Amino acid sequence: MTLDRTGTSEAMHRLAAVETATIGHVLSHGFMDPAIQGLGGEARICGPAVTVALPPEGGAALAWAVSTARRGDVLVVDRQGDACHACWGAVMTEAALAVGLAGIVIDGPVTDAAAIRASGLPVWCRGRSPLTIKRRPGGRVGGTIRCGGVTVRTGDLVLADENGVLVLDPERAFALAEEALTLQEGEPAFIARLRRGERLADLYGLTREDLDR
Repeated sequence: MTLDRTGTSEAMHRLAAVETATIGHVLSHGFMDPAIQGLGGEARICGPAVTVALPPEGGAALAWAVSTARRGDVLVVDRQGDACHACWGAVMTEAALAVGLAGIVIDGPVTDAAAIRASGLPVWCRGRSPLTIKRRPGGRVGGTIRCGGVTVRTGDLVLADENGVLVLDPERAFALAEEALTLQEGEPAFIARLRRGERLADLYGLTREDLDR
């Protein structure tokens, strides 16, 4: 069963309150390479993916994707193995802000990092580079791509925060959000017990025999 727009919106609303690391306690796949990190701040975004496959120097597909995306979308860019050319900078940032994109995830470097940070647009990437793409044709918007070692399809939900980037199937997102929120809500009481002097091993229900398994 495919979620309708209302169901997807509710899943995104619940996920917006969840840390990626909390879902990391219950899920082992869908997490991008930890080298893809936010440029700064503690932003957390959740939105449907708009996928872009971008060749090393061609920038046409990226410009088209930004121009046709909808408010709240998350642009996810597959650099097709290119770790040298920056495909994102100050101009693209302003274009994304005008559209109302929720954020950008790039499997490669960016340029103009200071301008991107100052703009407030959340961007996750692999660092910075002064070498940029050119205004050349090529690339693809939509469909299935690979970004940070993860398969991403148009419409998948992207959750990104200070810890990294997670891609979720919309059909599973709501249930995962509920499970993660339950864990998060129990964490303050767990920490309080540690501060009162209880041992972590006891709280986890561990015995010496658990080490020999």
